[in-house]
Amino acid sequence: MLVLYLTLLTLQASLCGGACVEVDSDTEAVVNEGFKLGCISCKKRGEVQAIAFIDWFFQASDDSNFSHLYTYKDLKGHIMDQRFSERLKWKGSNNTTDLQDGSIYILNVTNNDKGTYQCIFSRTLIYKTNEVQTITTKNITINVVPQLTRGLASILSEVMMYVSIVGLQLWLVVEMIYCYRKISAAGEEALRESAVDYLAIASESKDNCAAGEQEAE
Repeated sequence: MLVLYLTLLTLQASLCGGACVEVDSDTEAVVNEGFKLGCISCKKRGEVQAIAFIDWFFQASDDSNFSHLYTYKDLKGHIMDQRFSERLKWKGSNNTTDLQDGSIYILNVTNNDKGTYQCIFSRTLIYKTNEVQTITTKNITINVVPQLTRGLASILSEVMMYVSIVGLQLWLVVEMIYCYRKISAAGEEALRESAVDYLAIASESKDNCAAGEQEAE
């Protein structure tokens, strides 16, 4: 029973680990450091095959229009804006054209990188009878600071995350102890019943032997 319980937990964890979760990107970058522009767009149905490509656009804080920043298609990425030449890296889904993570990474952030970034998922859902085109757009406004500052909400969020992890671990330990004790109690009860049955059989055999000796006399 305990082994089955642990197996189910492991299976559940493995399934959860492969799930797609849409998480908002960070919005505060630090000068001269790297920064990940997160952009995740999960499919509604994971079993449906799809092909997607990503386009990033950038509007600087002092510009009025977006310029084409980066494109990723057919497992290849291309920097389109020369202001970011050799400063962008692909950090999204790897080794697949069924993209769900379109994140990119900026190297050596400068003050000129402050502004709004636009991530566009162009996805083709492939069904047995037809194909469906979808477009998902996400905007991320980035602020560039001399050094990283953490707000109260960010600190509280991290604390709650660790509290939740510790609470879950304690709950798992309690459940394992409960299952172990239940199995041990069931085993001891089975041993006691076996011992009683053995004594009853032995006593019956002894009585039968005694009765046979009296008949022989």
